[in-house]
Amino acid sequence: MPEDQQQPRSKPPVVIADYNPNWPLHFEKLKEPISKVLGPLAIAIEHVGSTSVPGLAAKPIIDLDIVIAGENDIPEAIRLLATIGYTHEGDLGITGREAFSTPPDTYKHHPYLVVEGYEPFTRHIAFRNRLRRDAEARAEYETLKRRLAHEHRHDSENYSYAKTEFVERVLAEELGENHRIGPVQHRRPS
Repeated sequence: MPEDQQQPRSKPPVVIADYNPNWPLHFEKLKEPISKVLGPLAIAIEHVGSTSVPGLAAKPIIDLDIVIAGENDIPEAIRLLATIGYTHEGDLGITGREAFSTPPDTYKHHPYLVVEGYEPFTRHIAFRNRLRRDAEARAEYETLKRRLAHEHRHDSENYSYAKTEFVERVLAEELGENHRIGPVQHRRPS
């Protein structure tokens, strides 16, 4: 069948899984080769996102922030990560956060290169830490995620976008109303 007549492939469904106590172990296994290749260039590698919050249901994808000291370290970190199979994808619409596609045969994960103190890193840590210590916020977020996964089953972009109001409210409570540190841009899906 000619390419222009093929049926479009459906997007994979948004799946929210119950908390898996193995997620921190997967993070540690993913962290090891990154830490080894970057050495002191990586001042920290943090498990962020929902899989980093004990007891919270999540998409079974490990988010990790690879923290570097400054913007001048970005090119070298990108070069070194490429040597172990990570392909730089740019900021994907979020200024201050560099994304990568992952090596084959690794647990599904989203690695991000971030600069210490910059907004994407500060937001990830503040949100994670709030959910770790606040059972009420954690339960509210889980309920929201399960509802949105049902409503946006085959639309992960709108699923993510629909969580924005909750995330921004929690961050404003956690970091103050003026929690924006710099010009982070979030593209609304079309």
